Amino acid sequence: MTIKPLSDRIVIKMVEAEETTKSGIILAGSAKEKPQIAEVVAVGPGGIVDGKEVKMYLKPGNRVLMSKYAGTEIKLDGQEYTILRQDDVLAIVE
Repeated sequence: MTIKPLSDRIVIKMVEAEETTKSGIILAGSAKEKPQIAEVVAVGPGGIVDGKEVKMYLKPGNRVLMSKYAGTEIKLDGQEYTILRQDDVLAIVE
């Protein structure tokens, strides 16, 4: 199954957080923070949103830094994705 986002929305897949600290301490699952870096899986076409034209500058494959609790989490074919607006992306990670 394929997800095609509408308007100015994007679909991202979270990148797994480090399980050990820099000093070598292994973190328990409950001690990990929610990851904020994700990979863009799909991008909507943009267009007119709330009376303004929105140009999509993200592309599939980009790694992005997003707001911590932004978007809607979904599960599809055993994979977890988040759908959010392009405005919720804070930066592109290179």
